[in-house]
Amino acid sequence: MERRGGKAIRRWGTAVIASAAALTVAVPANAAQATEARSGPSGVSAKGAYLLDNNTDKQLWAKAADTKRPMASTTKLMTAVVVLDTRGLNLGKKVTVKQSYIDYTARVGGSKADLQKGDKLTVKQLLYGLLLPSGCDAAMALADTFGTGDTTAKRTKSFIAQMNKKASALGMTKSHYDTFDGISQGGQNYTTPRDMAKLARHALKNSTLGTVVKSVDTIQKAPAANGRTRTYFWNNTNRLLGSYSGAIGIKTGTGTAPGRCLVFAAKRDGRTVVGVILNAPKRYPDAKKMLDWAFRAHTKVTWRQLPKGTPRD
Repeated sequence: MERRGGKAIRRWGTAVIASAAALTVAVPANAAQATEARSGPSGVSAKGAYLLDNNTDKQLWAKAADTKRPMASTTKLMTAVVVLDTRGLNLGKKVTVKQSYIDYTARVGGSKADLQKGDKLTVKQLLYGLLLPSGCDAAMALADTFGTGDTTAKRTKSFIAQMNKKASALGMTKSHYDTFDGISQGGQNYTTPRDMAKLARHALKNSTLGTVVKSVDTIQKAPAANGRTRTYFWNNTNRLLGSYSGAIGIKTGTGTAPGRCLVFAAKRDGRTVVGVILNAPKRYPDAKKMLDWAFRAHTKVTWRQLPKGTPRD
């Protein structure tokens, strides 16, 4: 988002390119394909990867599925799940942006939703800010709001404890969170491809999350501190959306130690496939190879370009 003279200026590149449909050509079943089906997709660069048939909850293919690796901003998927699984959740609850959220994001150099002090955003709007531009400021706002304690530090700490409790409940036995946004200070923020697939499958059961993560971009209006209305324009960092036919999310992540990560899903002919990629030099080509193998298809893709100013998460 760019502002000129106090007004938000939208960049339209995303919407234009996202409208181009990908072409899919079915591959006939034959002996060669049967051999490939046993071996899995070839040429996947990721150090860890997993493919799950979401309909049957069955593994389709895996690579180092149970090796623990840092997950970067795919952490924010658990942040969203903890919020959305809160009993009696009010998605319309207004949260006032604090300066501490802005200062924190600047201090750690995290991707941001560019929240402005004093603005009042709903919980649902913060979920968009969390999952599309991968806003660390939005993550802190949610952790501060849904944690318990008498200070921001105590509330965010208790929220992280909730994240670990949820991981345990979902059977993510080789995962641990020490951060609400993926920027780990202690190096104890990790998962495995198999564990992350469990989380993704659970997350997709929530219709609100499903709506948010499949959005290529969004426009959100919120009351500003000066009494006016501020308009937020957020583009989704996930380039599968608008590029790969049937893509429905889910979350990107990038970091020095974690490398490029991606939790993704696509739906074709009523069948949903979930994929996880951890530490991949070529995460989007990897995701395409994995999904094409799962769907037994050859998909022609023109990758959606992210508008200038969109975080490269």
